[in-house]
Amino acid sequence: MDYRDAGVDVEAGRDFVGQIRNLVHSTFRKEVIGGLGGFGGCFELPAGYKQPVLISGTDGVGTKLKIANTINRHDTVGIDLVAMCVNDVLTSGAEPLFFLDYLATGKLNQEQLTQVVAGIASGCKQSGCALLGGETAEMPGFYQAGEYDLAGFCVGIVEKSQMLDGTKVKVGDVAIGLASSGVHSNGFSLVRKIISDKKLSWDETPSLFDGKSLGETLLTPTQLYVKPVLAAQKKGLEIHAMAHITGGGLPENLPRCLGEGQSFKIETGSWIVPPIFEWLAQTGSVNTQAMYNTFNMGIGFVVIVPANQAQQTISFFESHNIAACNIGEVVSGNKELIGL
Repeated sequence: MDYRDAGVDVEAGRDFVGQIRNLVHSTFRKEVIGGLGGFGGCFELPAGYKQPVLISGTDGVGTKLKIANTINRHDTVGIDLVAMCVNDVLTSGAEPLFFLDYLATGKLNQEQLTQVVAGIASGCKQSGCALLGGETAEMPGFYQAGEYDLAGFCVGIVEKSQMLDGTKVKVGDVAIGLASSGVHSNGFSLVRKIISDKKLSWDETPSLFDGKSLGETLLTPTQLYVKPVLAAQKKGLEIHAMAHITGGGLPENLPRCLGEGQSFKIETGSWIVPPIFEWLAQTGSVNTQAMYNTFNMGIGFVVIVPANQAQQTISFFESHNIAACNIGEVVSGNKELIGL
């Protein structure tokens, strides 16, 4: 016997690395040292920092991958993977520098997984970070045929004096909500249960979705906020804190960026909730509290700014094609979300 008899095709793995090499190299920044294929990726710290602090983050895509596998579309989940990590790192005020991925499958399908890596490379380029390396694991018997799992790891950098950790937030500051592109990458276990319980098909086109199928709508990739937020900081807009609205929705994530003795009073009618959330609530009979505790409800990222800069901040993000609005203000309290 050999390794191929056990279900692992080493030659196919080498071919796959060769196939994605150009995708990986297309993301490289000038600080990358060497190329693909070493035991570790090498990256030189950018010049100009007095007290550089490295910020790291890791995440996955979750059961959204089940939908990608079912409808056989794999070009968007790589963007999700990058976005979930770089948007987290961004909340500290950090610029993402490089990204690594871990891709595991039962049997290597080069066409399928090349689409996944193409999405990862696209996400990296859209957020300005290098795809420095990764790991592809072929694990026969561990995953069902055609299935795979993803994990991502990101490192960013910020000047220590400019780190955001909640200490700059003041009572009276306002939160500017930046629109999500849809469900992003959280709550898909509930999404899949709704679809399963109602015996619906991913090919269905509910009237709310402007002709798009249910599967296509749900696979819309997570919005990347890195470049517009960094541009806002570079322009001199005063951002006191940021929050990435992921699992747990606004109630769990927004208070995480506040300082001690502070809460947030939210105005839930201040933004338009996208149709996908209305459809999920109605179809699954999900109450409002459960919706807000599970999904982003149309707000994917939040920046906390002084009240006198609210309109300027909104206008800036809208000029970068991201809908934005004032969703509430910081008040005295104990890190709670008031108004839901």
